[in-house]
Amino acid sequence: MNNWFKRNGIHFAIIGIFLVICFLYFTPAFQGKTLGQADVTGAQSTATEINAYKAKDTTILWTNQIFGGMPTFQLWAPYKANITTHVIHALKVIFPNPIDTVLIFLLGAYFLFIVLKLNPWLSAAGAIAFTFSSYNIILLVAGHANQAYAIAFFAPILASIILTLRGKYILGGSLTALFLAMEIRSNHIQMTYYLMLAILILAGIELYHAIKAKKVPAYFKSLAYLGGALLLALAVNASILWSTYDYGKETIRGQSNLTQHTAEPSNGLAKDYAYQWSQGVSESLTFLVPNAYGGGSGTEVLDQNSATVKVFLANNVPEDKAMQLANQIGGFPGMGTYWGNKPGTSGPFYFGAVICFLFIFGLLVVKSRLKWWLLTTVVLTMLLSFGSNWPFVSDLFFNYFPLYNKFRVVESILAVASLCFPILAFLAIKEIIEAADSKEIFKKLKLALYITGGLTLILIALPELLLSFRATDQATGIAQLTQAFKLSDNTLATSISNALVKDRTDLERADAIRTLIFILITFGILWAFIKHKINVTILSVAFLALILADMWQIDKRYLKDENFTEKQDSYQPQERVVDQFIKRDTDPDYRVFDMTASVKSDTFNPFFHKTFGGYSAARLKRYEELIDNQFTKSINHDVLDMMNVKYIITQDPKSENVSMQVNPTACGHAWFVKSVKYEKNADEEMVAISSFAPKDVAIVDQQYSSLIDTKAMKGGVDTSATIKLTSYNPDHMIYESGSTTSQIAVFSEVYYNKGWKMFVDGKETPYFRADYLLRAAQIPVGNHKIEFIFHPVSYYAGETISLAGSVLLVLALGFAGYIENKKKPTGKKA
Repeated sequence: MNNWFKRNGIHFAIIGIFLVICFLYFTPAFQGKTLGQADVTGAQSTATEINAYKAKDTTILWTNQIFGGMPTFQLWAPYKANITTHVIHALKVIFPNPIDTVLIFLLGAYFLFIVLKLNPWLSAAGAIAFTFSSYNIILLVAGHANQAYAIAFFAPILASIILTLRGKYILGGSLTALFLAMEIRSNHIQMTYYLMLAILILAGIELYHAIKAKKVPAYFKSLAYLGGALLLALAVNASILWSTYDYGKETIRGQSNLTQHTAEPSNGLAKDYAYQWSQGVSESLTFLVPNAYGGGSGTEVLDQNSATVKVFLANNVPEDKAMQLANQIGGFPGMGTYWGNKPGTSGPFYFGAVICFLFIFGLLVVKSRLKWWLLTTVVLTMLLSFGSNWPFVSDLFFNYFPLYNKFRVVESILAVASLCFPILAFLAIKEIIEAADSKEIFKKLKLALYITGGLTLILIALPELLLSFRATDQATGIAQLTQAFKLSDNTLATSISNALVKDRTDLERADAIRTLIFILITFGILWAFIKHKINVTILSVAFLALILADMWQIDKRYLKDENFTEKQDSYQPQERVVDQFIKRDTDPDYRVFDMTASVKSDTFNPFFHKTFGGYSAARLKRYEELIDNQFTKSINHDVLDMMNVKYIITQDPKSENVSMQVNPTACGHAWFVKSVKYEKNADEEMVAISSFAPKDVAIVDQQYSSLIDTKAMKGGVDTSATIKLTSYNPDHMIYESGSTTSQIAVFSEVYYNKGWKMFVDGKETPYFRADYLLRAAQIPVGNHKIEFIFHPVSYYAGETISLAGSVLLVLALGFAGYIENKKKPTGKKA
């Protein structure tokens, strides 16, 4: 045991350094504070009902809190049979947020660089470069926990695959299964998809070299182990993948139900929506110079020395007021320091001045075939990230590549490039260390300096050659600013706009100077090593310190100590008087429609009420279509009635006072209708519900006509019949009915046939969809107990598969550990 500690002492020392870095960078987290994340607040609002039942030790897989009702698979589900669930939980218990995620980044990347045969200090430097790439830090600030977790497992997955390709079949395969299972459990399919693109490129290049070297059998043996690892990782995550697959087809990423009355694409996301956050082509200069495009929206503060503030001062505005106005005008189109085409951004993709210089150097000197994999992946991810700004490649993928059109924020694919850059950068340093011809290496080092240094000098001396510093909507901003200032002409607004251009230029130039300094220091360290003035250890430690200094300084612009707030068990905004009044209603299941909030992005009302609207990127397609058709131009009160919207919140446009009114025509939890009107398809259904009497007639697609026994309904309508909700649980709704005739009942609950089952007096009975969105059924004569139970096979059968997969994964890891330990000669170093 003592020998084992001695052999691995350097690794423990580096883990200690990682912990120190985490403590220093995230000190408030160790003091019990948490990141005040806007997106976390939105997630908390959608999970209000879920958390209320969790507090009672009850798990629900359906919630009625938002959008009338939806499965919880993409909001929260326990997935207890999945072993990775418990691993993630353990990490979160041991380490405060976001330290658990950062340590996975650091340790996973360190493992990758060790596998790439770098010495521990250079491996640590590479891990820091990837971890502190600005996008990863920005994700932590924004609260995109699942996305950050998914990216954190990129490195160890690649390391495990490389081990397998090298012939370490059992160890590499079992580790691939483990880390891929963790990756999938992170539940960010988009990031996993992007990683798979990079892995496919790697597999293709490895196949080419296997054919060239006549080692095809060994290659396919590696592929077989990796295929087994993939199947095992999928089995471990069977419940989450199966549920997501089933549900995904019914969400806004699935196929449209309409052919005529829709703004939605026939399948997948609308391209404009998917491309909304596209990386500008020249905006990629931020890889090297972070403020090339003005930084983040609202992250750069203009001080008294800025040109914009001076314009206000010249117009006799007091200094404190001038600074305030200069930083407030960012709310107008094109008038912030960020001037790119994105609707807004928390910050740029900054890979590091040191890393970018070494990446270019690596393209010149690295002989490993990994270089071609890394270069191809970087080029592809950049082209795809451009989206609407250079759509030629992106459109091919969007239109023809499986699943690609299910994802939005295409710029996020650059997370893959943010790992490729440091890999090639450190392979370049490895090349220098192992080089036999230092003269040739030095020539290429100088060429890399001329390329990156020359580009940076242009960005210092003549940045206007490459950048305009003007937003595309800046003219709109000038017009709105003129109107806001109530001026007769736009002279002042134009002066402010021109001053803002100068400030953007100054921000870019200052960062370009900073970048040049880091490039020169990097060149100097490598020159000193080539000239034998320093050894490998000093070189490695110097790069660790240099990269940490480079990335730390930029990241602190986006994740400051002030971003941390006092920890609270949950965040809840201040309720209004109308909210307090509505909450007095003891009815367990009604909805609220707030006309003062956006239907599709309401993160306020779900804290207090079951809402007609809400916030979710995985809302049901039918609900989306209903909103687009019935609530875009005007509000369809008939739809509010059928959704049992009991309260409507309004705002006086003059006084801005918020008030509430009771909706007297709300249909309630369930009701018997007088007649059924059949429609041929979804388009006709949508037209029919545009104006109808939901309490009297049910609009039904003719595909369900076989589920209605018209003969049994010949007794007519029993006007004294009753049907009422007697027990409420989101997963188990119980009603009681009484009628002297067989009648059609409509329930104010969202129809979803992949899990909901209906029982009449304990016997499963078919139900169907009515009024485009709701559940309906034919109820027999007499008094009956009617139950709707949500028991999705995808989840419960998936959990059984997950348990079996988890057991196999543990056995595989144990066997791999046994084999590796058996291989080690006694008394020798590992």
